[in-house]
Amino acid sequence: MKKWVYRFHEGNASMKALLGGKGANLAEMTRLGLPVPPGFTITTQACRFFQETKKFPSDMEKQVLSALKALEQSTGKKFGDVKNPLLLSVRSGAPISMPGMMDTILNLGLNQKTLKGLTALTGNKRFCQDAYRRFIQMFGKIVLKIPAEKFEKIIEEKKKERKVKLDTELDAKDLAQIARKFKKLVKKETGKEFPVDPYQQLRRAIKAVFASWNTKRAVEYRRFHKIADDLGTAVNIQTMVFGNMGKTSATGVAFTRDPRSGERRLFGEYLLNAQGEDVVAGIRTPNKIADMAQQLPQVYKQLVKICQKLEKHYRDVQDVEFTIENGKLWMLQTRTGKRTAAAAVKIAVDLCQEGIITKKEAVKRIKPQQIEQLLHPTIDLKAKIKVIAKGINASPGAASGQVVFDAETAKSWSEVGKKVILVRPETNPDDVPGMLSSQGVLTARGGMTSHAAVVARGLGKPCVAGCEGIKIDLIRKKFKAGNIEVKQGDIISINGSTGEVILGKAPLIEPMMTKEFKTILSWADEIRRLGVWANADNPKDAKRARELGAEGIGLCRTEHMFFGPKRRPLVQKMIMSKTVEEREKYLAKLLPFQRKDFEEIFKVMNGLPVIIRLIDPPMHEFLPRFADVLAEVVELRCKGKNPRALKQKEKLLSTIESLSETNPMLGLRGCRTGIIYPEISQMQVRAIFEAACRMSKKGVKVKPEVMIPLVSHVNELKIERKRLEEIAKKVMEKHKVKIDYKFGTMIEVPRAALTADRIAKYAQFFSFGTNDLTQMTFGISRDDAEGKFLFPYIEKGLLTKNPFETLDTEGVGKLIEMAVAKGRLVRSNLEIGICGEHGGDPQSIAFCHKAHLSYVSCSPFRVPVARLAAAHAALTKS
Repeated sequence: MKKWVYRFHEGNASMKALLGGKGANLAEMTRLGLPVPPGFTITTQACRFFQETKKFPSDMEKQVLSALKALEQSTGKKFGDVKNPLLLSVRSGAPISMPGMMDTILNLGLNQKTLKGLTALTGNKRFCQDAYRRFIQMFGKIVLKIPAEKFEKIIEEKKKERKVKLDTELDAKDLAQIARKFKKLVKKETGKEFPVDPYQQLRRAIKAVFASWNTKRAVEYRRFHKIADDLGTAVNIQTMVFGNMGKTSATGVAFTRDPRSGERRLFGEYLLNAQGEDVVAGIRTPNKIADMAQQLPQVYKQLVKICQKLEKHYRDVQDVEFTIENGKLWMLQTRTGKRTAAAAVKIAVDLCQEGIITKKEAVKRIKPQQIEQLLHPTIDLKAKIKVIAKGINASPGAASGQVVFDAETAKSWSEVGKKVILVRPETNPDDVPGMLSSQGVLTARGGMTSHAAVVARGLGKPCVAGCEGIKIDLIRKKFKAGNIEVKQGDIISINGSTGEVILGKAPLIEPMMTKEFKTILSWADEIRRLGVWANADNPKDAKRARELGAEGIGLCRTEHMFFGPKRRPLVQKMIMSKTVEEREKYLAKLLPFQRKDFEEIFKVMNGLPVIIRLIDPPMHEFLPRFADVLAEVVELRCKGKNPRALKQKEKLLSTIESLSETNPMLGLRGCRTGIIYPEISQMQVRAIFEAACRMSKKGVKVKPEVMIPLVSHVNELKIERKRLEEIAKKVMEKHKVKIDYKFGTMIEVPRAALTADRIAKYAQFFSFGTNDLTQMTFGISRDDAEGKFLFPYIEKGLLTKNPFETLDTEGVGKLIEMAVAKGRLVRSNLEIGICGEHGGDPQSIAFCHKAHLSYVSCSPFRVPVARLAAAHAALTKS
């Protein structure tokens, strides 16, 4: 018989794939002798079986009943018993943590008969009525699919009737009336009475938790975090313990270190006389965990001791859930604590320096995406800003955007390029799609461990929670902060580091690299084999790249140097020239601009290689749009007042028309431009080597590498290199300076990859331009594909990811591997890199490591990400 059910004492922490993270850790805490309410776990395998067949495995229910019988024996209570009822919690638990994405049902097993027994047993009528109404509410929402707001409306009406603000101010009679109204609501919505058989309740609850694996919010969360869809969730069935039995009872969440800053102190929140969902839902503003030292001192000491034990045992920060029932502490969960990027870096460095983990472990624990979060801008504290409210600084960082009040609007506005801030009374799992689409989140209720705070921290987005100074009107789509009214579409800013809500768009400043940030990257540099260079087209970008640790420039796009206001007119006149002599006249005027740029870049990159790509755009990009010029010509013709201007515009229109190509991306660009108009690439090489010679004389060590782009046939490279290298030698002879230089090519055409052995005879380096190589290998235009069919392809599962963001290793990757092997067969010391957008993508970097490239090149901003990703690649066993 296959084992579908494991009692807690039968498992351990290594069984996460089978028991889910929650189940495996409950088993581990049980094994450690910690106070864990007894229970059992239904495996993820059972969930997968259910997803495929919509049925339970044949032996599963029998095993559940057997485990339930053992639970009755260990607790002395009986499921469904009218005198001493055993009540259960039914919780999800995936192998990879997905906070709040799936469902939980508490107090299962209650009906009118067991409610009477529980009341007689505890002598606490209010507590029992509260537990009963909670059960009906949760079961109604999760199992019976009745909208949550319909239950909340009944509660709000009762509080309004009694003129109270909090649920805890309602008495037993009030709660009993609410429960009766809940049951009437269930009958109205479903056409059936609320189920009273505890075994039927349990069976339907298990099905609901299994089904929650494929809810919209869970699927979107997995897609965002790249979690596999076939893992399934376990179901944890556990003896209920109650935090809502009075003033010596409580429920809470704690982190063994501060998940915002990484500071070594117990951090968290708790609520007296409450159940777990009260803390997470943000319905009541909780107390700080430090307050427990005064309110429940003995329990606090025990909690601190257990947290220290768990952190030491797991060798990482733990996020624990606990309940205190009449002064007795129960541990309900432990898991690796989610944390901000800044906290993650500090914690990893601190744990290493405390001797708990190694340098390699510290580096491996930091995700490249977390490093990227640290590089986001923050609000300039020196700027004049109008703070209209202040809440809890739940997730650091800053953002500005248009206010929206629901997830659907957030998503739809985001899809058309609008930046939005999601504003909610509190968030719940249904809001996750909107949170994913927003720049940040603002809630009126909730604390540091509310749903909004936890999810935002995991996403690396700023969040201000528990902002009680704002009054939200969801119907009219606006909120008020004092006398200020903010409507949907108005712009606000939030500072997740201070909790401030700011009217309008606040000015932002660039982030600073902390001591721990620099430390973790230095450790990554010790580990990685792959070089990390940067794409930089100007001295400013080059300087930023060096500051962030770039070891060279892998792509300097020279055509980007032509778009300045003084340069573009010269380029346009050069393009419109009818003779070589006329073209050379304008090129001579452009040369000083390019030379000056190269001088500044060489100065910044002193001693490091700089790969300079010769001009490579479709030529028409430098000219105005045909339609715009045509409109001007028509207007001038109609007015007939300025024949000279008309003649100039007509000439420009004719030139644009003559340069027009059916497919410009496959037209006269790259090395083809240099071959047809050799004076253009010759001017650029002259500028490169004049700059190199001048800076060399000033003591700057220069290493120019000239990239001849878009080569598809070896003869193109052969003729271009010969002609251009002659220019380089003449410049060096003139200046009496010897420069360490290279000539190479960008491999961005499939034919170049297929004939790389021939091309390597004339190329001292290869640089893969994976943006174009991907387009040509797939036979699609990126702009057209992303605008029309690429994302539906991903949604339908035709493609697992966007090939322009993460390298297609099965197709494009095979061409790269082939080119590397062929190229190095001819030239063993061939320098090979990648300079497409993939150079900053961690998965693509892992491939580049395995493919034995020399370096990756990415935008300056992503250099730290690439440094860490390259270290991860080196640490990962192939």
